[in-house]
Amino acid sequence: MSRKFLDTESPGWVTDGLISEAQRLRLLARYPQQAPALGLLPVLGSVLVGLSGLSVVAANWQGLPDVLRLALLLGSLVGSYGAGAYFLRRGNPDLGHALIGLGLILFGASIILTSQLYQLVGYDVSGLLAWVVAGVALSYVYGSRLLVLLTVVIGAAVQTYCVQALGSFSYATAAMVAGGMGYYWWRRPDAVGSTVLAAGLLWQAGLLVVVLHAKITWFFVPAMLLYAAGDWQPNRAGGRALQGPPLVAAYLFMFGLATFGETDAYANVLRPPLLPYLGALGAVLALSVAGKRARGRFDTLPDWLLLLPGFYLPGGLPLAVATLVVLYAHAGSVLARAHRQEDPNQLTIGAILFVTATMVAYFKLTWAFLDKSLFFLLGGVLLLGLSWYLRRRNVQVLAAAPPIAVPATGPPAPTEPSSTPKTRLPND
Repeated sequence: MSRKFLDTESPGWVTDGLISEAQRLRLLARYPQQAPALGLLPVLGSVLVGLSGLSVVAANWQGLPDVLRLALLLGSLVGSYGAGAYFLRRGNPDLGHALIGLGLILFGASIILTSQLYQLVGYDVSGLLAWVVAGVALSYVYGSRLLVLLTVVIGAAVQTYCVQALGSFSYATAAMVAGGMGYYWWRRPDAVGSTVLAAGLLWQAGLLVVVLHAKITWFFVPAMLLYAAGDWQPNRAGGRALQGPPLVAAYLFMFGLATFGETDAYANVLRPPLLPYLGALGAVLALSVAGKRARGRFDTLPDWLLLLPGFYLPGGLPLAVATLVVLYAHAGSVLARAHRQEDPNQLTIGAILFVTATMVAYFKLTWAFLDKSLFFLLGGVLLLGLSWYLRRRNVQVLAAAPPIAVPATGPPAPTEPSSTPKTRLPND
């Protein structure tokens, strides 16, 4: 809630009798006034001046003496960290954390440029691993969302370099990002940070599959392990944010299977050995179910429908029908959960998934023999019926809700005189 909105609207709430003056003051205390931040123009001006200086240095880097190069690297690094600490002490955390993040980026650039300066040919990732370690340490010291995001991105970049340039997978980098940032996420389950962490770890899982030359469906074992970790997170919003990228990946895979899986041409790419794959995926499923039971989240169990291994079916009509049934069942589960929780965002997502499954069904199954106008008529009737049901359901929910008592705002009504005759005293 915005403090400016409270300052503007809360006096009217007191006048209308919705809250008391004491309650208004408590609301204002709950949402304190933000410290004034620096203007945007000075920040942008500083960034442009800094970029200008970096451009000059980069253009003349090869002609600079070695001592001056090291002095520039060390000076820029110390200057960024020092300026960040200064603005943090002055009560400007946004700019302070931004400068600390700039120092983290310059630290990695210094590692790379120093290795080039002294022609240190590296055949391992130990130097870049120090960059990841520094990012994890700074994230814990300052507790900044920006530093967490930078660390996850740096870990993904270092892993990409290892795979492309060295042809190997850095398990130390993956463990540092998954362990260090994973524990940070467990203690501070921020929604944005959870999503970025999940995306970064999925990227590393994909690189691992590439390095091992494994079937690409093995990717979903570590992906759903992330999903299971979200089931165990006490904070529901943080857990669902971590589960978002794995679910998106699973849905896109199922969507692609329904769209392009007509033949067995992908069998060599998609079908790992049956028993080991199902055993690993079943173990992750058991961990997820245990987490849902512990946190009371069994309503999200239908998410696992997207992981049904339909790619073991023969291509053609059986595979198309099976994947479409899964897509419809998943969309229906999202709509049902949205109704129970009265969540408009989930309702929108469920409607989009339902329409997407319908379009896939049309183009894959009915394009050749069902008239297009008849298909769109049936689709429109389904959507209108769904809309009618949702409105009817909302009316029933609102009718069943208890009325909200609103205190009277007018003056108290005068009391009627009592009809009991006044008793006369003896002296009257």
